Amino acid sequence: MKAHHWSTACVDWEKRIAQGKSLIPFDPLFLQEAEAALNVFKSLKVVDVPGMPTFGECCDQWVFDFVGAIFGAYDAEHGQRLISEFLLLISKKNAKSTIAAGIMVTALIRNWRHLNELLLLAPTIEVANNCFNPAAAMVNYDPELKKILTVISHKRSIKHETTNSNLKIVAADSDVLSGTKAGFVLVDELWLFGKRPKAAAMLQEATGGLIARPEGFVVYLTTHSDEPPAGVWKSKLEYYRDLRDGKIHDPERMGVLYEFPKAMLKNKDYLKPENYYITNPNLGRSVRQSWLESKLREAMDGTGEEDKQSFLAKHLNVPIGMSLRRDRWAGADHWQAAEFTVIREFEEFLDRCEVVTAGVDGGGLDDLLGLCFIGREKESNTGKRRWLLWACGCCHKSALEKRKQIATSLRDFEKDGDLFICDNAEDDALIVADYIEQVLDRGQFPKENAIGLDTVGVATIIDELIERGVKPEQIVGVPQGYKLSGVTKGMARKLADKSLVHGGSRLMAWCVSNAKTEKRGNADYVTKQAAGSMKIDPLTAAFNAFDLMSRHPVSEGGGLDDFLNNPVMAI
Repeated sequence: MKAHHWSTACVDWEKRIAQGKSLIPFDPLFLQEAEAALNVFKSLKVVDVPGMPTFGECCDQWVFDFVGAIFGAYDAEHGQRLISEFLLLISKKNAKSTIAAGIMVTALIRNWRHLNELLLLAPTIEVANNCFNPAAAMVNYDPELKKILTVISHKRSIKHETTNSNLKIVAADSDVLSGTKAGFVLVDELWLFGKRPKAAAMLQEATGGLIARPEGFVVYLTTHSDEPPAGVWKSKLEYYRDLRDGKIHDPERMGVLYEFPKAMLKNKDYLKPENYYITNPNLGRSVRQSWLESKLREAMDGTGEEDKQSFLAKHLNVPIGMSLRRDRWAGADHWQAAEFTVIREFEEFLDRCEVVTAGVDGGGLDDLLGLCFIGREKESNTGKRRWLLWACGCCHKSALEKRKQIATSLRDFEKDGDLFICDNAEDDALIVADYIEQVLDRGQFPKENAIGLDTVGVATIIDELIERGVKPEQIVGVPQGYKLSGVTKGMARKLADKSLVHGGSRLMAWCVSNAKTEKRGNADYVTKQAAGSMKIDPLTAAFNAFDLMSRHPVSEGGGLDDFLNNPVMAI
């Protein structure tokens, strides 16, 4: 392959991964550079393995393919690395942190620039130590390396005595990273950075030094998240998937993603022991088949869906669509199966409905506001009176500061178009009124009991609705708390039989997964307070809209007779 003609896409990855073949679709761009680096890498000792073998003695070929691709992308003649950013997504226990240490020690040895900085960035001190300890051991247990490299344990750094370059292993901290001019950067456990609201700025600070060091690289290593992907991790994952699939052409970046093909995910083939190798290329080495089988049985036989999902995500790289808690709302189990993405757009939702009810659940300036519409479908290929659900949310900018734990997720929902982050105090009321006015103008609301609200903190919204022409009799307070028990049970049942479907927004999936249920006598009690900082306001708004739709309303512009007389359409 000529260095100026290559693609990092791997469009046949599903076939390759099933056959146990390399996920890197080309040979190293510069074979001599790859071989020189691999000679160093393969000579490094893995001290915590019995017998202290070298990488060359204990690693499988997939490791050498990845390391060779990184170092083999360097054009020594022009002092430039042609592929400068890499992502490795791999299951837990596949020696990821040890490989990270080996890559950075190799980079320190191969680096020619004097006074260069090399940075191995970890999200926590524990992860930083997991990387530093094997890196330090590689030096301390090799007499030859000790002649040129010095381990400084209290600083978690390794110094090259000839070039005076330093490899630093640090836990993520914006103060530590300030002014960093690292020429080589490796970021471990990228998924954990996805939970940090300022992670994008942090990583930009860490990798900014590469602008003046064209020979450098950035390598991201990670497992899947134990929660739905968020923030910088979600962005990177989506980009590298598109890159791998050939949807994006970016020859300066390359991803190696050990994931199950879509068909295997759909059929749940990841539960079969004979398929564990798909996302565990180190199976039989650092990962034992019998251990995975035992732990999977334990997770599957347990009472907690949360434990099961966490195991599948971390050890088999099965992505989590929704985080299901032990005390979850019953409808959560059926939420994903009830997706009907055709109604993602509000106009499309309204076009399909013959009558609509709305639900609002308002909050303070540091809270979310939920808005939901439920409509009875005009036409269906089943002949059933299917209900359609569309929802969105609002929050003020102050909520991002006061609720930093969820700020990254809120920003993601804003990008999806399902959450509005408001600058002014009255903006959320105006947004709610704008949506409701569209339904009002179409005559799709019933004459009474059209808009259900939790009556606390919604005076501004009610005033705005009256101003827009909503009649007082169309606005009704919906009893909350245990009095919603019948609604929560009824909505779960309609999700289960798919007579209630939704557009599949990540905001609503997040709210549903946050909803916790408490037993109060015979009632299921689903409240915002039980969900803590993980908000459920748009879901509560859905309960309010569901309550009103359960009363079999007739729209001002038509009725049930219109619905029953409409021809059935194919979807």
